[in-house]
Amino acid sequence: MSSPDPQSFISALPFARALGMQLEAIDAGEAQISMGWDARFVGDPATGVIHGGAVSALMDTCGGAAVMSYPGATTTATIDLRIDYMRAATPGQRITARAICYHVTRNVAFVRATAHDEDDLNPVATAAGAFTFDRAQKVPE
Repeated sequence: MSSPDPQSFISALPFARALGMQLEAIDAGEAQISMGWDARFVGDPATGVIHGGAVSALMDTCGGAAVMSYPGATTTATIDLRIDYMRAATPGQRITARAICYHVTRNVAFVRATAHDEDDLNPVATAAGAFTFDRAQKVPE
């Protein structure tokens, strides 16, 4: 995946900036975004595990980025997002989400995503979602 000026996508999203997300790679229908561990986002103070809502936001943002990178897409919104949490993310570790558009219709993109901490073999969570999007209007010749 290539990443021409990738951080501009995150810069446009205040919520993503607040969570410290970094767009690492983006290409036609694919994206990779990471988020560092931050004590402000801990869901269980006894263990230091990041709240599932922060992981969910990361995966939703990554899915939206994948849709926005699809050729012709101009806007997007999440219709549905199902997340399966597989295990707790390791406290102190960066979480990376990867998303890909696996089927695109006229105005809906279907996306699969995974989130991993530094253990890249065992996902923290997986997701499947549907995103509505608008396409750029073709200019009449």
